Amino acid sequence: MGARETNSGRAAETSDAGAPRTGASGAAGSAPAGTGNGTAGSATTGTRNGAAGSTAIGAGNGAAGSTAIGAGNGAAGSTTVGAGNGTARAATGTTTSRPVAPGAGTSRAGRAAEPAKGERLADWADGRLGIYALAKANMRKVFPDHWSFLLGEICLYSFLVLILTGVYLTLFFEPSGVEVVYHGSYEPLNGVIMTRAYESTLDISFDVRGGLLIRQIHHWAALVFLAGMLVHMMRVFFTGAFRKPREVNWLFGWTLLMLGLITGLTGYSLPDDLLSGTGVRFAQGAILSVPVVGTYLSFFLFGGEFPGHDIISRFFPIHVLLLPGIMLGLVVAHLILVFYHKHTQYPGPGRDEKSVVGMPFMPVYMAKAGGFFFLVFGVLSIVGAIATINPVWAFGPYRPDLVTTGAQPDWYLGFSEGLIRVMPGWEINAWGHTLQLGVFIPFMLFPLIMTAIAVYPFVEAWITGDRREHHILDRPRNVPTRTALGVAWLTLYAVLLVGGGNDLWATHFHLSINAITWFVRVAVFVGPVLAFVVTKRICLGLQRRDRDKVLHGRESGIIKRLPHGEYVEVHEPLTPARRFTLTQHEQAPPYEVGPTVDANGVTRRIPVPHRLRARLARALYGPGTRIPKPTAEEYREITSGDRHH
Repeated sequence: MGARETNSGRAAETSDAGAPRTGASGAAGSAPAGTGNGTAGSATTGTRNGAAGSTAIGAGNGAAGSTAIGAGNGAAGSTTVGAGNGTARAATGTTTSRPVAPGAGTSRAGRAAEPAKGERLADWADGRLGIYALAKANMRKVFPDHWSFLLGEICLYSFLVLILTGVYLTLFFEPSGVEVVYHGSYEPLNGVIMTRAYESTLDISFDVRGGLLIRQIHHWAALVFLAGMLVHMMRVFFTGAFRKPREVNWLFGWTLLMLGLITGLTGYSLPDDLLSGTGVRFAQGAILSVPVVGTYLSFFLFGGEFPGHDIISRFFPIHVLLLPGIMLGLVVAHLILVFYHKHTQYPGPGRDEKSVVGMPFMPVYMAKAGGFFFLVFGVLSIVGAIATINPVWAFGPYRPDLVTTGAQPDWYLGFSEGLIRVMPGWEINAWGHTLQLGVFIPFMLFPLIMTAIAVYPFVEAWITGDRREHHILDRPRNVPTRTALGVAWLTLYAVLLVGGGNDLWATHFHLSINAITWFVRVAVFVGPVLAFVVTKRICLGLQRRDRDKVLHGRESGIIKRLPHGEYVEVHEPLTPARRFTLTQHEQAPPYEVGPTVDANGVTRRIPVPHRLRARLARALYGPGTRIPKPTAEEYREITSGDRHH
């Protein structure tokens, strides 16, 4: 007995003589089921081909005049449901541009059924937006997987939480500086004069359902957002992910960090409590220190003398509309560039500048990203529920004649406050004007230091002369100068953060505030230099260890006694994949200006920028800044003999 698979998926049994037991073909007027071919006038169910005038259900091809349901091809005049190729209409002879969906039914008149509403909407959108082609090209884009890449996602999800909670708070907050007398749920402040902004903040905290929880989630999300951006940028910096073609994306991230600092300042100033008012007073003093235009800037911002009545109403649209709108646009542009450029990845087998090893964007990456969003949101909600932050009712309303004891800004502004607190009170009086150098110099140092961070990718590219695209990340140990510069900046930030809270350090640890201030003044200059030297030496030591691992393998802990009595430790050779990872990085020679005298003995005129570039390249990336990685000849020479491997 034999079997044959038909288009309908059923086997037609045949006898030894080959005659059909169920029916292999149908003659004129017959109605065979499951046949191979149906002739004229037949009604063939499950046939492969339907002839003229036949009704072929599930047929392979429908001929002229036939009604082929599920057919492979429908000829002129036929009505084909689920066909592979579109048929011509019986009435007009026009050809449809799209095949009918498989499994669709027909009307009693034999006409094709209309597509569903969702399908029509999808066709309409695809015809105008090209969504199908765009999705087909990008939904399977591969993204590498590493835990450090989640730092950027934490920033994104915290920003989304900020928007969601901020919208809720906007519904109940009144940005008004009008003074009122409080009569609300918080008894200790009843009868106290305050602004309507502070009163509405108290109402949100005590009377609005879920208001205090949303307030605290919003504040914690802001802290996590800025912390995530700082750590994410440091990851990008230490691994060299800012190199071509991602310099513009680095600038987008840096701008987001700066706007986040300003948004945080305007945000915690809106409640108009004593703590936030002290911070605004601090900012107003820094603005006044700007020569010539400082007074005008202060009057323009505050609408007159400090504190004025317009500052809250002006901060509000800046905080809820202007800055978030700009940041949202930058976030979208940042993500578009991340998606457009091939994602960076750490060195390893199968990974180079032209290939990516990872998982597809859909559905794996999107599923993980969606789960991680809810994880971040849940953690922020738990922290907001159990950890009190910014209890404005404990500070009271702002009064210009009072200052909160131990007033501290949020951590991300401690850098700027530390600069001002430890700066000597220098001032210059000339021609009836006073220049407050003790405030103006640190006020200008903060943006200058941040600007240096913004332009660093372009400075490094100029020093190294590297104009190639880079998609493989650097291991920080393999670029010791850059790593040391990053650690030096973090050390400066930490030292100034201590200076910004010198009063709290003094009271909590029973230290002299003068001693703390002088320690910070000295550490500002000594700390970054010391951190640079130590970090660079650590990186060189790690490079030496990697070199020894490649050449001699790793220590196994197994002690072996040789025939002549010597004890040695057996080393296990590294796997080829591990050796490749440790030696994949490049060690390009530093930029040089070349000979100073040409072939004719004439001294070349070398421009000053070229000489400066050569000196910087030699100092930052010269022979003393790296350990040569092992070559293939060295590896073969060591491993060819008995080296206790």
